[in-house]
Amino acid sequence: MQAWLDSLLALLALPQFGLSTLFIVAFISATLLPLGSEPALFGLLKLNPDMFWPAILVATAGNTLGGAVDWWMGYGAHKVADKYAHSKHHMRVLAWLERLGPKACLLSWLPVVGDPLCAVAGWLRLSFWPCLVYMAIGKFARYVCMTVALLYLWPDK
Repeated sequence: MQAWLDSLLALLALPQFGLSTLFIVAFISATLLPLGSEPALFGLLKLNPDMFWPAILVATAGNTLGGAVDWWMGYGAHKVADKYAHSKHHMRVLAWLERLGPKACLLSWLPVVGDPLCAVAGWLRLSFWPCLVYMAIGKFARYVCMTVALLYLWPDK
């Protein structure tokens, strides 16, 4: 068991397999699980500063695909959410999302509400591909801004 665990950790270790690890962490963090991918991205870039754009793109791809999983979960969970369809807050949020349409997925980068927003977009059956494009744009912008800010705050010596 220990040998298996050691080989798994070696496979996922940074920086040798940094981009694949970053993809997995970004994917998982975009689901409804509470995990942040920014520390993994920042760590990879501190070890390999020349990988800025590939790392940003891999993190964006993983996080966007995780958002797509949220969308499909929401699409399949329509019946469960019907229980709460009568609250005023619920109706106000649904009206706002229906008014914005897939563009609301630009906000999928937000902490706490971003990932559930992707699920609600699927539940409302907003068009998948436009939602995916807006998710990717929002998540890409977040990764660029956050990473540039972190690298500015903690520059190499």
